[in-house]
Amino acid sequence: MDSLWCFAPERMTLETDEVHVWRASLNPGQSDIEKFLRTLAQDERIRADRFYFQEDREHFITARGVLRAVLGEYLQIDPVRLRFEYGSYGKPKLADEFRAGSFSFNVSHSHGLAVYAVSSGREVGVDVEWIRSGFADEKIAERFFSPQEVCALRSLPRSRQDEAFFNCWTRKEAYIKAKGEGVSIPLHLFNVSLIPGEPAALLSVRGDPQESSRWSLRDLFPGTNYVGALAANGQAWRLKCWQWPECFAIPIV
Repeated sequence: MDSLWCFAPERMTLETDEVHVWRASLNPGQSDIEKFLRTLAQDERIRADRFYFQEDREHFITARGVLRAVLGEYLQIDPVRLRFEYGSYGKPKLADEFRAGSFSFNVSHSHGLAVYAVSSGREVGVDVEWIRSGFADEKIAERFFSPQEVCALRSLPRSRQDEAFFNCWTRKEAYIKAKGEGVSIPLHLFNVSLIPGEPAALLSVRGDPQESSRWSLRDLFPGTNYVGALAANGQAWRLKCWQWPECFAIPIV
């Protein structure tokens, strides 16, 4: 599946019927980290300084620096100039002066890898997770998943439950991030597919029979032992996956 991730052309274009997803390692060289730090706004630098561990601080700087660089490519703007605003539930967006139409984006990162979804004309949400062995044994599914999802998860052989758990988790997270309402949407009030090998899908939303037809979910395969999901408005859109520059080796563990 890694072959789906291509290096981008020199000049990026984003059609209204496309959603672009980028992936990047958060472990570049020190010179790249320093370069990214110079592009951050003051509030981002303050957030970076709050991290106790140096690795976490550098991951934050790289994640924000790559986001600024990616958005700058589309908008043909120096990344330093970009400013962000935040919704009531914390979802970031470009300040009004930088928004071309309904340009939107979303970010997720896990275990040294980041993914970025970018679109024009539709809301998007993205999530990526490192598959941790034994996680499905804990009672998190029973606490957060719907009864239907828990039943589907527990019906699988034990060897497939970890992947299924993270399929479910990333799809739910991508959907609520696309909605921009965060944890105000209880995770057990909607159902997603989770069986490994089956397509990602929003199956139903309690109290709104039409909601599942308004959104599409897609699987992402960002690297070995990672799972990811993308949610976007509507059905008729194409997915393109891009790799941030070659010097950023994706961790394969």
